[in-house]
Amino acid sequence: MIGGARIRLNRWQQAAVAVGSAVGALLDPRRADLIAALGETTGKPAFERVLERMKRSSEGRAILLERPRVISNEVSHAWDLPENTFGAAYARFMGSRNFSPDDRPPVRFMETDELAYVAMRAREVHDFWHTLFGLPTNLIGESALKVIEFEQMYLPMCLLSVLGGTARFNEKQRALFFQHYFPWAVQAGMRCTDLMCLYYERHFREDLEDVRRRWGIVPAPAAPK
Repeated sequence: MIGGARIRLNRWQQAAVAVGSAVGALLDPRRADLIAALGETTGKPAFERVLERMKRSSEGRAILLERPRVISNEVSHAWDLPENTFGAAYARFMGSRNFSPDDRPPVRFMETDELAYVAMRAREVHDFWHTLFGLPTNLIGESALKVIEFEQMYLPMCLLSVLGGTARFNEKQRALFFQHYFPWAVQAGMRCTDLMCLYYERHFREDLEDVRRRWGIVPAPAAPK
């Protein structure tokens, strides 16, 4: 079982939770539990497609078999790795923001253990993606990463998050996002490898720029001054 106890919902209940979560998340974007519930209740077809892709990939199959978790007990060694490595870059990203890998909300609304794990994996690798693409955790950075996540998984929640995020931009932020970050994010999401089929923890000791090149990842361009 991934996370806490799962809750089985019929279609009407799923719709009610999805609508309530969407409204709540728009009113308070800091509510990670509502964003997670929205992703689960609207994302089952997308997670099923991700699961099938993982089953066709050697690394994806290894992930499904071993079910690694991005939690403190499993990734703490990243803090001891050489500065140039992917793992060290991830540790710097987390440490500079005082983030903990253990802060992700549990999966509650997936029907099977396998789908619940895929949903949790998508949630837990989010900070790996921030690290690889060099995106900050401000409103613009999170919105740009949601564009990439949508390109990768076609989760409705990602699109809704972008719409909600851009609605809160001021005029300067909106111009910066749509002229600078949005075109890059669309291309970056399409150009890179299937990010859900990467066993990131096995690559912690590798050079950050090497894994970026191998996975076709183009980091975010610097914001214009």
